[in-house]
Amino acid sequence: MSPAQESALLALLDALEARGYTFVTPTPATHARILARPDRTIGLTLRDVFGWSLPFEDGAIDGAIVALAETAGILETAGPGLRRSLLRVSSLHQRLFLHSAYPTIAEDAVFLGPDSYRFADLILRELDDCPAGARIVDIGTGAGVGAIVAAGCCADATVVMTDINPRALEIARINAAHQGVAAEFVEGDGLAAVSGAIDVVLINPPYIADDAGRAYRDGGEMHGGRLSLDLATAAGARLSPGGRLLLYTGSAIIAGHDPLREALEPALAAHGCDLRYREIDPDVFGEELDAEPYADVERIALVAAVGIKRG
Repeated sequence: MSPAQESALLALLDALEARGYTFVTPTPATHARILARPDRTIGLTLRDVFGWSLPFEDGAIDGAIVALAETAGILETAGPGLRRSLLRVSSLHQRLFLHSAYPTIAEDAVFLGPDSYRFADLILRELDDCPAGARIVDIGTGAGVGAIVAAGCCADATVVMTDINPRALEIARINAAHQGVAAEFVEGDGLAAVSGAIDVVLINPPYIADDAGRAYRDGGEMHGGRLSLDLATAAGARLSPGGRLLLYTGSAIIAGHDPLREALEPALAAHGCDLRYREIDPDVFGEELDAEPYADVERIALVAAVGIKRG
């Protein structure tokens, strides 16, 4: 992305904010249902174009906004006389965030959705006493929601955002700049490319068992829980005394047991971390239970795992 494109996207966020733009991104299933309605074919408002990812005709929305989107290079042809934005803009806790347009099927898609809102709430709850000057690392930052929200909780924080997707780091950089958050951006897997002491580790990883093995969706073995376990264990080893790990993820419940919790507690204990663990939502993505990898699973729960490094 060129400097001119980055500047245009920053200006686009500013312009949408000045116009009072808001949009809460739903699940893909809800998004699909809304777009299936007969009156949801052409975008007529800013929310239609930058929220619902609808195509629009010239003159349908503010020309100044369209000019910024053109300069940013985020408009594609969507049919005769129609264009469509390649990015969405969502509002979360009075902040605006860029992320990929619906449907998010590209290999380099940058996600923001209901999990992002829950993750942000978890961060606000758990970092209400964050010490000044904390070093925060957000693993798999995506659109940068976790790091940006955490930076607002910790005065004078040092922020590091990592991701294996360079497109995500581009988008996160713009979102951080819009919120006035200075950060270091590191392309890489987990904490391998991050050196030095860490006070707070944030993780909101993929947690679905995906047959196609797509990096943005597949959580690996343990019915999608392996990535969460591996990243959290690595984070526990790197935390400074008194540091904390905030893991928001999903766990496949089998015959009333939570294999992720059962594996995570001793793994963190081996690195001197105490675990607080709770279910946030007992039953999500029920449609996944029809897939072969979930033949023995009774539900998928959303969970919050907080690890505290003993001093």
